[in-house]
Amino acid sequence: MELSYPTEAEAFRQEIRIWLKENLPTGWGEPGFELTGEARKKFVEEWPATLYAGGWICATWPKEYGGKGLTTMQGVVLSEEFAAMKAPLRADFFGDTLVGPTLLQWGTEEQKKEFLPKILSGKMRWCQGFSEPNSGSDLASVKTTAVLDGDEWVINGQKVWTTQGHHADYCFLLTRTDKDSPKHKGISYLLVPMKQPGVEVRGITQPDGTAEFCEVFFTDARCPKDNVVGGVNNGWKVANSTLAFERGMSATTGFRRFEEEYKLFVAQAKANGKINDASIRQRLMQYYSKIQILRYNGLRSLSSTLAGTKDFGVMALGASNKMFWSEMHQSAMELGLDIYGAYSMLVDTGPESGTWPGAQRDKRRANYPASPMMSSFFFSRSETIWGGTSQIQRNIVGERVLALPKEPKPAGGE
Repeated sequence: MELSYPTEAEAFRQEIRIWLKENLPTGWGEPGFELTGEARKKFVEEWPATLYAGGWICATWPKEYGGKGLTTMQGVVLSEEFAAMKAPLRADFFGDTLVGPTLLQWGTEEQKKEFLPKILSGKMRWCQGFSEPNSGSDLASVKTTAVLDGDEWVINGQKVWTTQGHHADYCFLLTRTDKDSPKHKGISYLLVPMKQPGVEVRGITQPDGTAEFCEVFFTDARCPKDNVVGGVNNGWKVANSTLAFERGMSATTGFRRFEEEYKLFVAQAKANGKINDASIRQRLMQYYSKIQILRYNGLRSLSSTLAGTKDFGVMALGASNKMFWSEMHQSAMELGLDIYGAYSMLVDTGPESGTWPGAQRDKRRANYPASPMMSSFFFSRSETIWGGTSQIQRNIVGERVLALPKEPKPAGGE
């Protein structure tokens, strides 16, 4: 496998490194450096504008829609350098990573001109309205409806696990627009304003006191007729594009957070003597090996993308990758508990920021003193669920990639 990047890509890498050095706070990336208090608040408030001024938000988008028109290879290098420095790159995950690319693929010119500039500038925040109380993995069974009334859609129904729904200005919503069609063919993808009568958002309080997930209730809420993306009753295809962007992002950078975690585990095992346990050493090497598999699979995906390859192996890789890393990480966090032992229950176990996702959630918790490591352990339990459950991923591999018989439906099912 060729691991070297083209000369022009490496030259672009140097450009990114210089920009980061000039724009990140002095000392960023050095051992022991951490922003706290007002300095951290100031950085969080100002960084999106700094990114926007540099042109790095959605830099692979075409120039006519506000991007830099970067090539795929340049976009990869950009992501790698930001990841290496642990510098935030996204302004609004749902906007610039999910609905933005979906609009570029499926949207009308009017929709692109209306929404893309506001996504780029950070003036419009988004949430995703896919899951419902009884429609999670079986997304095609959504019950939320939209009925055309003159020049507007009238929407009724409920969505759940809507991340950041209480902050969003718009929701990209899957809704049933033809109840008489087969369930995959009667769905439309709508762009719905959240700040209007008929939209109620309720936070779902988690055990750690946070409520970043929400329930959203639509009662005769409205959106313009022209806010359908990809055509009426074609929402299933459009939604699958959005899910592909979610599952396919960070092909060559996703392994990094696991690599950092592995290093922490090794350091702790050496410090407390657990490294002398043969079973601990074996599990550490299994984790390391899987991280390298994840890394090489990312490079394979990149090579296939650059070559425009669409073969059986590429399909299988894309369908199985999310299942692979999420199950890998659950096992890894169990390993972490065995290495840290009872110490993992203490509130100061783990880095204060950055390495574990739990470190950031831990700062926002209310009356729930979990360490960053324990918070990440809890979060890892959800990783085989969000973005498509492992069971569904296995069905995709078996049915769509290996062409095996479909899973039998329960008696009385559709």
